[in-house]
Amino acid sequence: MILLGSTGSIGVNTLIIAKKFGIEVEVLVAGSNITLLNKQLQEHQPKMVVVANEADISKVNHPNVAFGSDAILRAIEQSKSELVVNALVGFLGLSPTLKAIECGKKVALANKESLVACGAFIDSSKIQPIDSEHFGLWYLLDDKPLKKMIITASGGAFRDWELSRLQSATLADTQKHPNWSMGQKITIDSATMVNKMFELLEARWLFGEGKNGVCEFDAIIETKSLIHALIDFKDGSTTAHFAHASMQLPIAYALDVTMQEQILESVNLLEVGSLEFRPIEQERYPVWEIKKELLANPNRGVIINAANEVAIEKFIAKEIGFMDISKTIITAFEHFTTEPRSVDDVFALDAEVRGYLRG
Repeated sequence: MILLGSTGSIGVNTLIIAKKFGIEVEVLVAGSNITLLNKQLQEHQPKMVVVANEADISKVNHPNVAFGSDAILRAIEQSKSELVVNALVGFLGLSPTLKAIECGKKVALANKESLVACGAFIDSSKIQPIDSEHFGLWYLLDDKPLKKMIITASGGAFRDWELSRLQSATLADTQKHPNWSMGQKITIDSATMVNKMFELLEARWLFGEGKNGVCEFDAIIETKSLIHALIDFKDGSTTAHFAHASMQLPIAYALDVTMQEQILESVNLLEVGSLEFRPIEQERYPVWEIKKELLANPNRGVIINAANEVAIEKFIAKEIGFMDISKTIITAFEHFTTEPRSVDDVFALDAEVRGYLRG
């Protein structure tokens, strides 16, 4: 397989499962964590490596090292692997997804932005989702008529804060996730609830459009992160997917759909004792204001993704406050009302939104 984003949490867990299943790693793509990358190279011995920066090439203990986004695309094109695990963060993960599908490869997708920005132009039959929420929905799918798909959210770092404190929330505050440790951007996205908005949009592209008779998607907060997805059926019954919070389970099925090994310990409900569910309230998560309109116009996902990436850059640089992230997204969504009609339009609109917000 080809692994894009090998040094992130999903990449690390993917390599654990690859070793467990005896899957050869042909290409590793990493960012700037060269120390961890070198440990991975020693253990997995890929044929090719791609890093983000040219300056890091000399630090990589491998004879075949390239750098940059074009090198990723070439590696996908030239490889023999039929599986690409895309765990890259951000819009830069889109081109590799498109290239992999163009080359007839299956994509195990953890890069949310691919479907959020370009879902209309991606053949979702080539995608196996790695997100635990979409994996949960996939796992629960049945032949019975469906009514609604529901995914869960942890609520992020500020789910228990007084609303008045949110205006002064810092970058360090956003990283204090109540349930687990993730990368910087996704932890910010969890705090704003943008992450869940993206996942709803992904769910629509993966399971909507009449593919499974689904016409409604929603999200709720489940504070212990033990339920990842629920499906309401038309007969009035509901099923839920319980599992301990670990990316290794969805990754295992992405690497081997016939997977029959135990990956996690089962959830012991007697030990859990109780679960708490909460609504996602607009006062705490202002971006939720545009959820309904976005799901009705999913081609506009590229707008909210570009706006979110720019807003996070500004927040990290202390140019705007935490609550301004959602305001920036809503402003862009209201300003840009056209929908892309091609992949080229997606890239053009992405650039236009970024230019508008950066001034």
